[in-house]
Amino acid sequence: MLKKAKLRYNEYYDMQKVFDSLYAASKNGNNFYKLLEIIGSEENIRLAYRNLKTNSGSNTAGTDGKTIEDIKTLTDKEVIDTVRIMLDDFMPSSVRRVFIPKPGSDKKRPLGIPCIWDRLVQQCILQVLEPICEPKFHNHSYGFRSNRGADHAISRTVSMVNMFRHYYCVDVDIKGFFDNVDHGKLLKQIWTLGIRDKRLICIISKILKSEIEGEGIPTKGTPQGGIISPLLSLIVLNELDWWVSDQWETYQPKRFSNKKSFYSYARNYTNLKDGFIVRYADDFKIMCRTYDEAQRWYYATADFLKTRLKLDISPEKSKVVNMKKNSSTYLGFKIKVVPKGKTRYGFIAKTDMSDKAIRKAKTNLKAKIINIQKHTSYIAIENYNSAVRGIQNYYSIATNVYNNLTDVSYALLPTIRIRLRDISKTVPFRETDIEFQRKATGIRDDTKIVKIGSQTLLPITAVRHRSPMNFSQDTTNYTDEGREKIHSNLEKVTELEFEALARGRDPNESVEFNDNRISAFVVQQGNCYITGQKLNANDMKCFRKMPLIQGGTNKHGNIAFVEPRVFNLIFNDNINEAKIQLAKLKLEEVKRNRLNKIRRNYGYQSI
Repeated sequence: MLKKAKLRYNEYYDMQKVFDSLYAASKNGNNFYKLLEIIGSEENIRLAYRNLKTNSGSNTAGTDGKTIEDIKTLTDKEVIDTVRIMLDDFMPSSVRRVFIPKPGSDKKRPLGIPCIWDRLVQQCILQVLEPICEPKFHNHSYGFRSNRGADHAISRTVSMVNMFRHYYCVDVDIKGFFDNVDHGKLLKQIWTLGIRDKRLICIISKILKSEIEGEGIPTKGTPQGGIISPLLSLIVLNELDWWVSDQWETYQPKRFSNKKSFYSYARNYTNLKDGFIVRYADDFKIMCRTYDEAQRWYYATADFLKTRLKLDISPEKSKVVNMKKNSSTYLGFKIKVVPKGKTRYGFIAKTDMSDKAIRKAKTNLKAKIINIQKHTSYIAIENYNSAVRGIQNYYSIATNVYNNLTDVSYALLPTIRIRLRDISKTVPFRETDIEFQRKATGIRDDTKIVKIGSQTLLPITAVRHRSPMNFSQDTTNYTDEGREKIHSNLEKVTELEFEALARGRDPNESVEFNDNRISAFVVQQGNCYITGQKLNANDMKCFRKMPLIQGGTNKHGNIAFVEPRVFNLIFNDNINEAKIQLAKLKLEEVKRNRLNKIRRNYGYQSI
């Protein structure tokens, strides 16, 4: 839902057409010279604010101690003017360095947290660069890209085994990728993509060289934690994707119109290497048909990374795997090629949770069970159930997921029995409520389920395998056809109404209020909050249901749009006139109660 919601944000601020035109021009091979004007436009800055505030990290302070809360109280003009001044002569503040635990390791991963205003500038840049870069990226790069996920990368890998008999894979681990990106090389790659605005490239260069508090100015790397860092990492490794692809997958032979016949000819009569890349962020595989080809790809790739991208591989983590004999791990999954059926005719990919993923699931869920023992609360139990659902949703594409989670379940049984014995009871699954049974699929009626008070612990084995789906390459945020595959415009709000909302922004109100009024209008689907009648977008009134002085907020749930006559009725302190106006509206009791509640919030008598 988050991706769908953010996609509509572009429409809220009339930026969708701009992004679509950038995407189309980039796909056509055009170069771009005046991007800073788009980046600094009022609409793009307002959109950046909206996208930034929905990011959970916006409440994390940088070196200046400020968060999104310090921007919310400013007016539109103050926010826009500040960003434009920063873009005119960008001088980034220092970056706060924090270290977070690295999953499955005693090591810690460094994060760089820019100041909130720098993050807002980065968000403005990101929104404009994404539609330009998107058509230039390889089809089978799945990390840090809208609408794509780890399940698509796993699906592609499995397809290479099941459909194309690529049973060998080259596993390459780039040593400290984010900390070792070469700045000069990256800026040249940005230029090659057609981004020719030197002012913008200068700003990106300054972002890369932002001083890290306590460490100084970096000479290489794109610190994780910055808004724009994921896109920059995609640009760096995009060259690797196309280098691999152009040697086989997208190689254009001069004398062959049929790709299949060319592949057959190339395997027998040329030195071309059969290989298909599947990449998720800096984690990638090259799928091959033979061991010899896989070995050639391994050494060629290591050389390319070193000489072209100035990146080293980790020899102890990089290897060639014969998946008929050994498993290959990828994105938390373990992939192995096994005989297909009892007849042993052909081979197929079998996928499991990786050993590390199983250990992590056991550790994480045991900790949450202990937390339930210490704090027997709705939140503690819901945190456990949410963690279970997260594991189930992510790993349900593994063919052996049920057996993997059964292993996890057996490991949890002693912890549940000992830790929760005084506060829990067990009941047969058939005696649980219908809503719980709907969530817990595949559980037998007599299975014992743990209950704590009125709440139920979701069994980890309540999961069904789902087949992963390959990504549909025409799905994109930047064409009408591509968006149709992502969402339908269920909200009954038109483009003209969004334009009217933009014109009606109150310059005296905060940027937070002006932003949330759009959400309120969309929630109301363009109808009057009191009467339910369709509003005239050019003649409507917006106000807070509960005034600020009485403890009201700028959240969209506290904002309402009504017809002018309803607005006049709400704020009419002449009780006799108000009664006459109310009689003309002929409101039902529920609507009249809603109106009177707002009147009382403002100190007026009910009518």
